[in-house]
Amino acid sequence: MAAPPEIGSALRRTTLFRRQDAAAPADPGGTLVRSLGRVDLIAMGVGAIVGAGIFVTTGVAAATKAGPAIVLSFVLAGAICVLVALCYSELASMTPVSGSAYTYTYATMGEVPAFLVGWNLLLEYAVAAAAVAIGWSGLFGAALNSLFGVTLPVAITAGPGSGGIVNLPAVLIVAALVAVLVFEVKVAAAVVKILVAVTIGVLVLVVAVGAPHLDAGNWTPFTPFGVNGIAAGAALAFFAYLGFDIVATSAEETRNPRRDLPWGIIGSVVVATVLYVAVSAVLTGVAPYSTLNNAAPVATALAAIGAGWIGKVILVASVIALTKGLLMLFYGQTRLVFAMSRDGLVPKSLSRTGSRGVPVRLSLILGAAVAVVAGLLPIDTVAELVNIGALFAFVVVALGVMLLRRTDPDRPRPFRVPLMPLVPIAAIAGCVWLATTFEALTWLRFLIWSAAGAALYLTYGRTRSVAGRDIAATGGTA
Repeated sequence: MAAPPEIGSALRRTTLFRRQDAAAPADPGGTLVRSLGRVDLIAMGVGAIVGAGIFVTTGVAAATKAGPAIVLSFVLAGAICVLVALCYSELASMTPVSGSAYTYTYATMGEVPAFLVGWNLLLEYAVAAAAVAIGWSGLFGAALNSLFGVTLPVAITAGPGSGGIVNLPAVLIVAALVAVLVFEVKVAAAVVKILVAVTIGVLVLVVAVGAPHLDAGNWTPFTPFGVNGIAAGAALAFFAYLGFDIVATSAEETRNPRRDLPWGIIGSVVVATVLYVAVSAVLTGVAPYSTLNNAAPVATALAAIGAGWIGKVILVASVIALTKGLLMLFYGQTRLVFAMSRDGLVPKSLSRTGSRGVPVRLSLILGAAVAVVAGLLPIDTVAELVNIGALFAFVVVALGVMLLRRTDPDRPRPFRVPLMPLVPIAAIAGCVWLATTFEALTWLRFLIWSAAGAALYLTYGRTRSVAGRDIAATGGTA
C-alpha cells in the first residue's frame, strides 16, 4: 500500500529521503552538447565491455572453472547483465541526464543512497582506470619488444613499489586520452568507434582462423566441472561485462536519449555476449581446455594449429582494446562527477563546461589523479572493489525501477521493463548471488569506503545540496 501523500511529502523533505526530478535537475549548471546517436552508444558500450580480457578471461575461465561449458557461463552471465540492462534502460529513457545509477537513485530513493551509489561508482571507475593504465603499460612494453625488439627500462615502466621510478607509459596514455576527452564528445565517440571496429575485426579473425580446425573431441566432456563449474565460470565471466552502465552516463549528450539509450545499453551487452561466446567456443574447440590456463590462451591455442603469427596481432589488439576501455572509464567518471557536482554534493566548480560543452577542468583533475596512481602505485588488492561497487549500483537500480513503478505509476516510460516485477527481482537475485563469491576482506573494504563517503556527505554534501537548499527555501526541512 502506498504511503499517504502527506507522509511521502514529509519523507522527501528530510535529508535521507529528499529527492529531485532527475529529468529536470534543480540547478542546470554546466551544459553538455547532444551529439551522440544509436551507433555511437552501442560502440561506447562495446568499447567499455570488450577489453583485452577477452583474450585471457575466456581461456583461463575454461581451464579453471567450466571447461568447454564456458560458453554457457558467458550466456548465463550475459543473461544477468541483460536483466540489469533492462532496468537501466527504463530509468534511462525516463531521466535523460548524466549520472547513470547515481541520478536514478536520487530520483527514486533519495539523496543519501544516491551519494553512496555515486561514491562507489567513482571508486569503480577510478580504480579500474588506474589498473587498466598499468595493464596498458605492460602490454605496450610487450608489443614494443615483440614487434621491434625494444625493451623499455624498468625505471620508467614501474612505480617505486615495483622497483622503478615512475610508470611513464601509463602516465602518457592517461594524458593522451584526457586530451581526447577535452574536445567535443563526438571526437571521443569517433575514436572509440574506430578502436571498437579494429577490436571486433581481430576477434572475427580469431574465429575465422580457428573455425576450420575445430575438433569436437575437445568439447568432450562438455561439463567436466559440472553445473557448479558453469556457475563459477559465470561469476568470473560476469565481471568481463562490467562497463555497459557507462552508456547511461551519456544520456545528456545523446540526441534522442529516450529512444536510443535502451538500444545502446542492451545492444552493447548483446554484441559483447555474441563475441565472448564465439571466441570461447572456438578456443575450447581447437585446444583441450586444460591447456588454456596461461597468460595468452588465445595465442597459445592458435599457435598449436599453425597460426602462431596471430600472437602478435592479438598483442597489438590487446593494446587497442585497453586503450578504448580506458577512454570509456575516463568518460564515465567525468560524467558521474559532473552530475554530482551540479547537484552540489561535491564542489560545484567541477560542473563548469567550456565552449565545446565539455567539463574540461573536471577531466584534467580526474586525469591527473589517475595518472599519479597509475604512475606511482601497484594496483592489485583493491581490484575486487571495482566489482562490488558495480553490483551495489546494479541492485539499487533494479530496486529503483520497482519503487518508481509504485510511487509514480503514471509517469511516461518510453521503454518499459517487461515481465514486472520478475525481471528486476531476477536481476537483484543474480547480483546478490555474485556478491556472495567475494571474500570477507572485500566486504570490509567496501564498508570502509562507504563509511568514508557517508562522512564526506555529512560534512560537505548535506549542507551544500542544491535539492536541500531549494526545499529549505520553500519552507521544508533540509
